[in-house]
Amino acid sequence: MTDRSSLRGVFDEDAELYDRVRPGYPGVVFDDLTAVAGLRPGARVLEIGCGTGQATVPLAARGFRVTAVELGPSMAAVARRRLAASPGAEVVVSAFEDWPLPDEPFDAVVAATAFHWIDPAVAVVKCAEALRPGGVLAVIATHHVDGGSRDFFADVQECYERFTPERPPRPRPSAAALVPADSGETDRSGCFGPAVFHRYERELPYTTDEYLDLLLSYSNHRALPAVLREGLLACVRALIDGRYGGRVVKRYLTELRITRRL
Repeated sequence: MTDRSSLRGVFDEDAELYDRVRPGYPGVVFDDLTAVAGLRPGARVLEIGCGTGQATVPLAARGFRVTAVELGPSMAAVARRRLAASPGAEVVVSAFEDWPLPDEPFDAVVAATAFHWIDPAVAVVKCAEALRPGGVLAVIATHHVDGGSRDFFADVQECYERFTPERPPRPRPSAAALVPADSGETDRSGCFGPAVFHRYERELPYTTDEYLDLLLSYSNHRALPAVLREGLLACVRALIDGRYGGRVVKRYLTELRITRRL
């Protein structure tokens, strides 16, 4: 079984692809984060696992001073390029677990589709240590939910059963309303108050090539042996082109979870 530490490094293999195909985040996410957290221009923000800067850019655009910590040097290079016009943002190459916290605390810690990659024995406690009292931890998560091309996501399981038979069957995506709002890790820590959740849904269309590129941005697909990965992608291509006219739609749920340090 491939562990967390090896899978999370896979993204750096093709940072340009990741930046091009990943859906990013609706702007309202950052509007709500700013309002709920009470952040003002000049606020100090620490971002964990910034990737290619898909959340960093809108944070910097709101006038925050952003320090972004990114494990992958190729991902960090793309983020720096995208932040070239934002002098208040810096990107540091490091695993968050190893990065020494500065003396001055932050007003907010943000993790966008990255918090689950951090060692759970470190994540919550180190975030609390990074924050001033009353500062916020904002965790953004992205879920594939029911909607869009429903029949395709049922039919494509045949491809996964053929080329990844050792993996358990993938259930159909849940309705967005059934995705649990989970704040157990911060609730149990004793470092944070109750969580506030904001949720946003949207549907995005993909051509066959765009959808295959999206799959190649996922760590579990990239980690497959080459022969299985190529077979899986060929099977998915044939399905989209043959039954769905070369186009599918995927429905996303973006969740913003905000907790305040006690």
